[in-house]
Amino acid sequence: MNLPLPSASLGCAAPRNETIVLALPKGRILSDLAPLLARAGVEPAPDYLDEGSRRLRFPTNNPALDVVRVRPFDVATFVAFGAAAIGVVGSDVLMEFDYPELYAPLDLGIARCRLSIAAPRDGVIDDPSRWSHVRIASKYPNIARRHFAARGVQAEVIELSGAMELAPSLGLSRLILDLVQTGSTLRANGLVEIEHVADVSARLIVNRTALKTRPEVIGAWIARFRAALACR
Repeated sequence: MNLPLPSASLGCAAPRNETIVLALPKGRILSDLAPLLARAGVEPAPDYLDEGSRRLRFPTNNPALDVVRVRPFDVATFVAFGAAAIGVVGSDVLMEFDYPELYAPLDLGIARCRLSIAAPRDGVIDDPSRWSHVRIASKYPNIARRHFAARGVQAEVIELSGAMELAPSLGLSRLILDLVQTGSTLRANGLVEIEHVADVSARLIVNRTALKTRPEVIGAWIARFRAALACR
């Protein structure tokens, strides 16, 4: 059953020429998010969950709200630069980009996983406290550099967009920094977690300028998601 709309949202829908855009990430978060969207009363066009659909922008049951489906890293960019007023993204992306234009009012508590450093299971791992330089493969170069810089270690980061687990076996790097949910992919590729960097979950994000210039509209959407969380 859909959650009744918060009273704050009644009467404050954007004009048709000022449609609110909600940016959602492709992949795991998108499927996990579906029940929460339903409780918030948001019903996108049916094909928004179809990864094979070539359409990227989808109308919803609310004429003042459209959904766009983009790569997870791009959600933060779309919202930070005002192309979308609100979005849902993993906290790992927020850590990587650290856009000052973004405000993350809600932890949605879905798509939980962790950022971890992993190494070959059969390799010799020196005491991390004695490292002065590391070579690490990751799609999170900023997080990796900050993490090691905090302990005075220089990190040479090899940027990859996927298949991180191959890097150690092919001699590209000794370590990797990646998202881990169950650890099964690491184990299947002969790797083991050696350090936990951060817990990760999906967050609701909003553009700070949009919140400042349209506080009633954006605030109503935040309230709607907050109420949906309370109904879980």
